[in-house]
Amino acid sequence: MQYIPGLAGVPATESQISFIDGQEGVLTYRGYDIQELAEYSSFEETTLLLLFGELPDAEALRQFDQQLRENRRVKYNIREIMKNLPTTTHPMHMLQVVVASLASFYPSTEYMKGASDNQEYINDVTVKIIAHMGTLVAMWEHMRNGYDPIEPRKDLTYAENFLYMLNGEEPDKDWARLLDAILILHAEHTINASTFTTMVTGSTLANPCSVISSAIASLSGPLHGGANQKVIEMLEEIGSPENARPYIEKRLADKKVVWGMGHREYKTKDPRASILQKLSNDLLRGKSDQLSHSFATAVEVEKVCEELLGHKGVYPNVDFYSGILYKEMGFDPGLFTPIFAVARSAGWMAHWREQLQNNRIFRPTQIYTGKGNACYLPLDQRG
Repeated sequence: MQYIPGLAGVPATESQISFIDGQEGVLTYRGYDIQELAEYSSFEETTLLLLFGELPDAEALRQFDQQLRENRRVKYNIREIMKNLPTTTHPMHMLQVVVASLASFYPSTEYMKGASDNQEYINDVTVKIIAHMGTLVAMWEHMRNGYDPIEPRKDLTYAENFLYMLNGEEPDKDWARLLDAILILHAEHTINASTFTTMVTGSTLANPCSVISSAIASLSGPLHGGANQKVIEMLEEIGSPENARPYIEKRLADKKVVWGMGHREYKTKDPRASILQKLSNDLLRGKSDQLSHSFATAVEVEKVCEELLGHKGVYPNVDFYSGILYKEMGFDPGLFTPIFAVARSAGWMAHWREQLQNNRIFRPTQIYTGKGNACYLPLDQRG
């Protein structure tokens, strides 16, 4: 047996959900290029595509969208759980706890052995979890600052409602369009750490709320979901565009990570980063007077990194641009990874459902490197 750290490159499953060509910089959802989806689709439609494998017709999309809108509100018991958490609780830890508690409200059937055993329950809990995710994140942003949360609205899209619940104002259409694209781009990315966690937990037939809670825990680590927050911390440390080159040069000389640069799967520029760059340029052209100094610094950082790292195949990834855009939208950095989780819930639920189709509990093996046969000695005989 050969041990491969981190299971790098080891196929863990067969899937029809998404595909990456790291050499060409291609990402597809169910065969559809991510660029087309980000430009022409919506988070609601893309979610339905991920879940069921086909682009819906108008009526199917309308029904699914309506189901999401109807399930945005959460029960008062859930709000009480949130009220009793310390206000210092990180939003990701809140999300992990509260999503796990949803199992008390949406219990699974003990006899569920696969997707065909209780399809109505599977569809219902899928909608509830995805609909609740954005609501919970927006609620906690107010509650952890000592305020009552803002009630969700049914007349807004998923992205628009999230902005409304955070700000209490009519959402800016350009920012809502960018947020919608970010949600699409973060919705799925093959078998990453949190998605693999989803599959492993799901393979035990655990309650789907527990499944998604475990995925949230996996995403919370700085090596997975926290990079976009690190990008903003780095830009604040740089301070201004003229400091970008000496900062990046020193960081590379010290062999430190340049946050938001490079991706394990891509040997060229992350296609999601290219899409966000284009959409940002198109949609924010008229907002130049509203953009912060960090935006100009980020542009300079990318120029320097492309010059110094491009020959190594290291380019900006999606976290570089999403972190910048979140900051421009006025989001607290603590929200960056939870928004990632909101988007990725679509992909997680798709993989959970796919796992149930032909389920087998994950049980990899190991290579033992410990001691040989040891002889037990009574306590009084141990030196």
